[in-house]
Amino acid sequence: MDKLKMHSPDITQHNINKLLELFPNCKTEKQDDNGELCTGIDFDLLKQELSKNIVEGSKERYQLNWPGKKEALLTANAPIAKTLRPCRGESVDFDTTENLFIEGDNLDALKLLQETYLGKVKMIYIDPPYNTGSDFLYVDDFAESTDYFLKKSGQKDEIGNRLGTNTDANGRFHSDWLSMMYSRLRLAKNLLKDDGVVFISIDHNENHNLRKLCEEIFGEDNFLAELIWHLSSGPQAGHFTRSHESIIAFSKTKNELPFFKDKTGGSIKHGALKKISSANPASEITFPKGSIKCEESNIDFGDELGGSEKQYVISGNLSFINGELKGDVTLKAGWAMKNQVMQWLEGKETYDSKGQKVLRFYFNSQGILFYEKERGTTHPKTVIPSSEVGGTKAGGDDVKSLFGEKIMSFPKPVQLLKFLAGLVCHNSSDIALDFFAGSSTTAHAVMQLNAEDNGDRKFIMVQLPEACNQQSEAFKAGYSTIAEISKERIRRAGTKIKEENPKASDIDTGFRVLKIDSSNMSDVHCTPDSVARDDLFNQVEHIKTDRSSEDLLFQVMLDWGVDLSLPIRKETIEGKEVYFVNDDDLVACFDKGIDEALIKSLAANAPRRVVFRDDGFGTGNDNDSVKINAEQIFKQLAPATDIKAI
Repeated sequence: MDKLKMHSPDITQHNINKLLELFPNCKTEKQDDNGELCTGIDFDLLKQELSKNIVEGSKERYQLNWPGKKEALLTANAPIAKTLRPCRGESVDFDTTENLFIEGDNLDALKLLQETYLGKVKMIYIDPPYNTGSDFLYVDDFAESTDYFLKKSGQKDEIGNRLGTNTDANGRFHSDWLSMMYSRLRLAKNLLKDDGVVFISIDHNENHNLRKLCEEIFGEDNFLAELIWHLSSGPQAGHFTRSHESIIAFSKTKNELPFFKDKTGGSIKHGALKKISSANPASEITFPKGSIKCEESNIDFGDELGGSEKQYVISGNLSFINGELKGDVTLKAGWAMKNQVMQWLEGKETYDSKGQKVLRFYFNSQGILFYEKERGTTHPKTVIPSSEVGGTKAGGDDVKSLFGEKIMSFPKPVQLLKFLAGLVCHNSSDIALDFFAGSSTTAHAVMQLNAEDNGDRKFIMVQLPEACNQQSEAFKAGYSTIAEISKERIRRAGTKIKEENPKASDIDTGFRVLKIDSSNMSDVHCTPDSVARDDLFNQVEHIKTDRSSEDLLFQVMLDWGVDLSLPIRKETIEGKEVYFVNDDDLVACFDKGIDEALIKSLAANAPRRVVFRDDGFGTGNDNDSVKINAEQIFKQLAPATDIKAI
């Protein structure tokens, strides 16, 4: 029976395997850190495979580089032996909600989400530290090797959950900030859908570096815009008053990104001609009698019409009676959308290059071909005025309206996040992720947007339990960490939204709290080479004794790539505790003493996946025989079921 690996993916090894599939001749052997032979890549040969010229050595090239970049890449790719433990007591509507709140280091969270949410997130918004010289940054422990990283990451709080002040006296002031962002954005990109968008708030301190960093990670061609959040006021900084902040926007794959939808309705009218040129040569279209109308009821036009965009009558007359074309006419012009004109004349539904429906073609009062289309898309301006989405004060007021006092400094306003989410997230399955959640403005905005348009968007918030300053209003109000404020804001915002929108009482304002912790598996399971001989007898159980069945369930869901927001129910079958995730997506039983009666009962439902404890079969020395029988029973009753053990 196959076993689940129970740790996050080894992205480096995954990349190596993909390269070796493409270039098997680059496979070689090398020694690992322990002197053992292992598979490697001949990078000199790989460079030659990817070059049209002879590769002799390194050459200068255009790139962004800094001390620690390679270590940051290693940190992003290395697996971790951690998990997400459910916390029902701090959740809202745990069993039914599809929203998640993850408490812990966001680098760990992004790694743990790689299997389950790969290519599923529609929008990422983050408001990271601006690196002003007084911000707290994540201090990542760069690993010497992936094995070392996996070994250390199993030790709770040994290297995770650490923050440090990045002052401008630090010799690696910009480098440390770049390293922190680089590893996280590389992982975040994997989670985006092909038509997904990432928005990153930033100010002047790291704007230039962030833009180049994103161009490297997402691709220069996927840059969408630098949005300017124009504020009504700002601090006097040097010779100017800084009255704006920036929001850098990149797409995952720009060619897959549709234009933003317009919700205001109405239509747009526009000319259907282009100036005749070598790039747009003239061609002919014949309009049959009565096929098209004119704004003038009764009129005859000449043989040559228009200014720089000419339209010529080749045969027939461009004449109208009661607004209808009097007879067949052939026109020659540089058409802006000839294919659409032909489709429309054939009576087919017609759409322009932006996906907007063409309602009609017609001739205006000067006899020039025009078209009218639905206002299906919008092209927002890059300057976002605070008069429309609120400024820094509005963000503080949003929080104050919920808590009765100002307990957060400079949170982003809900209206700003509603504006961004409204551009991108339209489908009921769309997920918004914020892994620098702060006070969870993003979650608040998603719920508010759902209440206003009856949507069903989901959110995933990630926030470190960063300690509140003991002199702060938040600490005096009883909140010891930023994560506590964040969760309480979602609770209060959800309650308020339902009170103010009684017709939207069924919107999802709940969230599952999942906390990052060391693996549920003992050290002998995760890193057997690191366990001393004298400690082996203390680790007979491969699962830690303080972990619940629900803890194990969520680690299995992570490992198997099962959506963490799916409904879960628990039943007692044949005296054993059995979990059903989304009915039959995953069935799990982590009790011991599993017998054939239970196995037959579960197999009869033919679930997609089923998992047991590796030592859970039988009642004594018959563990192996019962396990073998279990596999045979499933092969007979549910051959399509994927059965594994932990």
